Amino acid sequence: MQTIKTKALHFVRVLAVSGISAVSTLAVAQTYPMKPIKLIVGFTPGGAADFTGRATAEALGKILGQPVVVENKPGAGSSLAAEYVSRSAAPDGYTILLASPSSISVNPAMKPGMTHTVGSLVPISQVSSAPIVLAVNPNLGINSLADLIAAAKKSPGKLNFASSGNGSAPHLGGVYFARAVDIDIQHIPYPGGSQASQSVIAGQVQLTFGTPPSVLPFVKADRLKGLAVSTPKRSPFAPDIPGMAELGYPQFNFSFWYGLFAPAGTPPDIIKKLHAATQLAMNADGPKAALAREATEVALSKSPEDFAAFLKEDAKLWTRLVKDSGAKAN
Repeated sequence: MQTIKTKALHFVRVLAVSGISAVSTLAVAQTYPMKPIKLIVGFTPGGAADFTGRATAEALGKILGQPVVVENKPGAGSSLAAEYVSRSAAPDGYTILLASPSSISVNPAMKPGMTHTVGSLVPISQVSSAPIVLAVNPNLGINSLADLIAAAKKSPGKLNFASSGNGSAPHLGGVYFARAVDIDIQHIPYPGGSQASQSVIAGQVQLTFGTPPSVLPFVKADRLKGLAVSTPKRSPFAPDIPGMAELGYPQFNFSFWYGLFAPAGTPPDIIKKLHAATQLAMNADGPKAALAREATEVALSKSPEDFAAFLKEDAKLWTRLVKDSGAKAN
């Protein structure tokens, strides 16, 4: 009888402690945020990631009622920022990460044993999405995707494509494209997207896969010829460039995204609050217009769980492309 009473008393105490913990977590979520939030961006100021981060931070700050301050921590292909948030930041919602496939899927695949993984970060929401643009030198005599494929099949390995670096989204997009249409083209990495585009304009390389901000200004100036975007449909920011479906490859769908993450252990109610704030913030006209200037669309997850499910499937593609490309961490 005493044993039964002792177990019952223990059970009541556990329930009481759990109840106090739940009430404490709810109270934190209700008062959060009470001070500025840091948004860590793993790239230098001025690039696409930094621009997306600052547009997101400004919009989030208006909804949350506290400043969201961008802090750039470049290095190791954005892995330094991911490691900082996953290992050093307190899981209290006051330090969050803007990340891309590079730090979440690509870098861990290129360097097994990396200290951060998607499991050490809690997904909040996808924020944006953009296709990769395939463009060539206008003087090459290649005026369509069919022309490019025919030229590559006629001379396997002769055509080179420039990208913004080994293991970058444009590099892996190029690998994915070559596999999809069964051609052999050689990769030439450059320090950034602008340098990659300039190499094609100069005639040093025949074609490039690049992010819209790196390629579209040159297409509009007739210094590059856009052949395709990497999504089935045309991009609203490049309506004159065909999508892959109308070119005969409806299953080809490759895009580059940015999303928000928090350190593992961040209270679920805070994650939910950040997700809800992101929905309100990024659906406003201001952020949509800001990202549109960079030829990027606002793309939001329905829930943190929806984003987590997307990441699980998305990682399969990036990991396979790393393997296919043979890309290694520097």
